[in-house]
Amino acid sequence: MKIVVDHIKDTPVAIHFDEPVEKFPLLSGMQDDKICSITGNIQGDMTVTREYENIRVTGRVSAPLGLSCSRCLADFTSFIDTSFTIFFRKEAVIAATTEDELELGEMDLLSSSYSGDEIDLTHEIEEQIAMEIPLKPLCNDACKGLCHECGIDLNTSSCSCSKEPVTLTFSALKDFKITRK
Repeated sequence: MKIVVDHIKDTPVAIHFDEPVEKFPLLSGMQDDKICSITGNIQGDMTVTREYENIRVTGRVSAPLGLSCSRCLADFTSFIDTSFTIFFRKEAVIAATTEDELELGEMDLLSSSYSGDEIDLTHEIEEQIAMEIPLKPLCNDACKGLCHECGIDLNTSSCSCSKEPVTLTFSALKDFKITRK
């Protein structure tokens, strides 16, 4: 998804998109690696405005996800809906202000650079979605997980295994016997 910088004048430009995951290489790769499954189109609305020499993109993106719980391994669905603001600065402007030691301000942390006459928003959109995908997804906050002995799902059943906490600190020495002479 590209925007032409010369088309951005004094009035904001509104962009709506509804694209399949195949249009976003990073998200397609995450799906191929089984990190998550994006179960529908990626949708979003953005407003692009010019602020002096910068281009400001404010938007919201959303995507339906299929995930696997990290505690009980059950598949569940989730939905990502996130807002963002990114400032784009021309690379020539950034290169002119670069010093050996530079303290980054809030504007620097929210900005990206572009070169040429177009800004490709594909990477920024997929980055916003990827940052919202949980590292250890949970089907719900009260998920009990699997029994560490028999493997039964403790959310749907109970087991008769020992409920005392397992400490593995000295478990290798459990059966160690010393004979004195």
